[in-house]
Amino acid sequence: MQILKIAVGAVLGGAACLISAAPPTSYLPVLAKEDFQTTFERMKAARAGLQREQAALLESRYDLSNRPAAGVTMFRGKPVQGGIRVKLPRGVTWDKLGAMSPDEIRDKGLYPQGFLPLPHPNHPEGGMVFPQFHIDEIKKQEQRDLTRFDLSFDFPDHLLPEFPAPIFLTTRPDLGDVSKGKLLTIENFFDLFNGILNPKQLEGLRLLLTPFPQQQFNQTEDRRSERPSRGVSCFDCHSNGHTNGATHLVGDIRPQAFRHRLDTPTLRGVNLQRLFGSQRALKTVEDFTEFEQRGAYFDGDPVIATKKGVNVLERGSQVHFMAEFQELLDFPPAPKLGVTGKLDPRKANEQELRGQSLFFGKAQCATCHMPPHYSDNLMHNLHTERFFKPHEVRGAMMVGDGPIKTFPLRGIKESPPYLHDGRLLTLEDTVEFFNLILETKLTAAEKADLVAFMRTL
Repeated sequence: MQILKIAVGAVLGGAACLISAAPPTSYLPVLAKEDFQTTFERMKAARAGLQREQAALLESRYDLSNRPAAGVTMFRGKPVQGGIRVKLPRGVTWDKLGAMSPDEIRDKGLYPQGFLPLPHPNHPEGGMVFPQFHIDEIKKQEQRDLTRFDLSFDFPDHLLPEFPAPIFLTTRPDLGDVSKGKLLTIENFFDLFNGILNPKQLEGLRLLLTPFPQQQFNQTEDRRSERPSRGVSCFDCHSNGHTNGATHLVGDIRPQAFRHRLDTPTLRGVNLQRLFGSQRALKTVEDFTEFEQRGAYFDGDPVIATKKGVNVLERGSQVHFMAEFQELLDFPPAPKLGVTGKLDPRKANEQELRGQSLFFGKAQCATCHMPPHYSDNLMHNLHTERFFKPHEVRGAMMVGDGPIKTFPLRGIKESPPYLHDGRLLTLEDTVEFFNLILETKLTAAEKADLVAFMRTL
């Protein structure tokens, strides 16, 4: 009998071990393990510590100071930040780094930390996080609060796009910026666009501005807003059809540590694009619009979406209307470009013309970014993993990014930060990154010329 008890105990003990070690799962938990007030107090108390840790990470990687480039502004006058912001390992220069092979950089641990994937402000938790200026304006106009009790946005405002952003329409280029300096919301869209859009487009815009339940902003106990929330709208991230720099984690990767941080891309020129989604598996803006509502709003999990309030859009009279408006969003004017998308030599200066020659030559930029919109509508794998060893940083795995869509470069100075996760703060950082990855060995003068050209796009 004693032997039997020992044997049963061993079996049960083994079972307990198996149960306690949670197996990998693609699904989010449906049942809350504690009441909302307990979650709220626990996560709110941890917020300050998380913010300090993320701030320390950013400070270790970047120079976050407010240093505008001389004489360069966005369309409505916001200064464009200049200079290389990624910090190098001690004793290393960009020239020395550019002369090394990928194997040498990896083996010596010299890959700049700012070139690694950028973790979410709280990567294990994830979710939409909005800049404070957008939170304040939405609260003012709609009395809807996008504040998270557990997290706040991590980059300073001067490193983000202009807010509110100007709006340009492919159908009415004669009007220029139609935003009138306002943030487009459900409160003002009709007054701003009645008489400019047709009724289908107006309805599509209304839906893009309508808040629907989302993973962190909903009416269940499993939310990250203090009070039950109506949710978020498409244009809470793509404000004025552009971007405010809001961040998130992509919904189509598991496990959590491998999910990419997402820097909200602009919707300008979306009519010219043919690939959508974080790993670019969707082929039309209609597919992407529907996918966002059904899945990505809930981290790609339709099970949790059912609990929190999924909004299933009707394809013919809602999705298509939303897509039709998005496809009207145009790039800002580029007065130095000719009709083919290249510089008009009568308008460009010598440095910009040198930069253009580099762009189409030694720097290899045009391999992927072809005029007039400076994209090839393809995906490319940069194989950044050649330069570093896999490791974890604040709950995020530092690994290669895999195939990533070629983003259009038209209007690029208006859309900082750069790369799909926002890890590159300035165009100077972007040039250094690709100079290293593509092993083009540009000189300091050539890098400056290349930046000058991209600012004309």
